[in-house]
Amino acid sequence: MHAPSAFPPPIDDVAQARRAPSLVRWTVSVVIVLVALQLAIFLVTNPRFEWPVVVRYLFAPSVLMGLATTVLLALIGMAIGTLIGTVCALVLLSDHRPARAAASAYVWFFRGTPLLIQLIFWYNLAYLVPTISIGLPFQPPLLQWQTNSLITPFVAAALGLGLAEGAYMTEIVRAGLMSVDPRQQDAAKAIGMTPTRAFFRIVLPQAMRFIVPPSGNQVIGMAKATALVSVIAMNDLLHSVQLIYNRTYEVVPLLIVAVFWYLMLISLLYAVQSRVERRYSRGQHASSAPDGLATAA
Repeated sequence: MHAPSAFPPPIDDVAQARRAPSLVRWTVSVVIVLVALQLAIFLVTNPRFEWPVVVRYLFAPSVLMGLATTVLLALIGMAIGTLIGTVCALVLLSDHRPARAAASAYVWFFRGTPLLIQLIFWYNLAYLVPTISIGLPFQPPLLQWQTNSLITPFVAAALGLGLAEGAYMTEIVRAGLMSVDPRQQDAAKAIGMTPTRAFFRIVLPQAMRFIVPPSGNQVIGMAKATALVSVIAMNDLLHSVQLIYNRTYEVVPLLIVAVFWYLMLISLLYAVQSRVERRYSRGQHASSAPDGLATAA
């Protein structure tokens, strides 16, 4: 007879089970490693990338100024787009038909025309409107400016980016607001909340869980779309490297400089987006609506 073991027999834990090795998975892993290795060798050994030139211009003052302009345009364009999108979304959810028709026409036009055409249009606005004035209809203007002096390339770029972004943000905000159960607004009224207070305390915080992820994608798209403003002589990141390689003919290394800074900017925006998403997802599995309303009250 065998002596009883001092240790209990092992218990099979399904949670600790591992997938059996698969030939397909190993093959895919080997192929990925080989492709990555080949790409690394190509990047290091190909002299046409001119890495010393990349390092020389990576922190050039003109490039950093263009990067700052790109970031500023992205922030201004997103701020304008968010403001317009929120207002238009609320208008589309209202019962005022003329305002809803105007908001729908705005979304239809600015979503249906290419951003590049809009930028060129705003840049050449002086051709249609030589002067911009403020005053009463059919009366002499109170204030008047030359359009060329008022609509600078920076203003044209901000208007084009902001108005185009507003059309997309309208649909994002509208979908987020519609995702909130309308009965919560009725419950908010029942406990004495005004419509404005109920919107900011009850509806909007819940809608942000659905608004933030696509809005983050729009911010990232906006940061990349700023490259289009180079066609209107706006000194953004792409235009700054274009000015350099038009003089030095070092096209590839200067484009790599632009790619590097775009990747850094997009990576930072990804990190911010993930943090904001986690911030607004904390109450995803919270208590029911009446309890939340009582807490807010």
